[in-house]
Amino acid sequence: MAFISLDQMTEILEELVDELPQRLFDGLNQGIIIKEEAKLHAQSKPERPLYILGEYTRSKLGKQILIYYGSFKQTHGHLSQENIKDKLRDTLRHEFRHHWEYLAGEQDLAYLDDEFLRKYIFGTER
Repeated sequence: MAFISLDQMTEILEELVDELPQRLFDGLNQGIIIKEEAKLHAQSKPERPLYILGEYTRSKLGKQILIYYGSFKQTHGHLSQENIKDKLRDTLRHEFRHHWEYLAGEQDLAYLDDEFLRKYIFGTER
């Protein structure tokens, strides 16, 4: 089964964005961007690659959510379009949670991500 195209993924992402209340986008002035490449985590291990599916970024220019098409292709290339949509929905909501926690001065999800990374590094993530 061939993985969905970048255009198909963009269409799915647009559908998922339409599911969300507009207020979630407050302060996300650079929007949501799909990048074609795959992105490995800086601490990824060759024998067990750790791909970044999405990330919430902040800079002097503003705040945005990045979605990595190539990472989805690497990690979920075997899934049906409907299952890819579910994974994309989960990733999008995860990144929105980072956005809203940042705006609220919270870091709960960042701590959970750090814990996942520690488990990955020590091989206990399952």
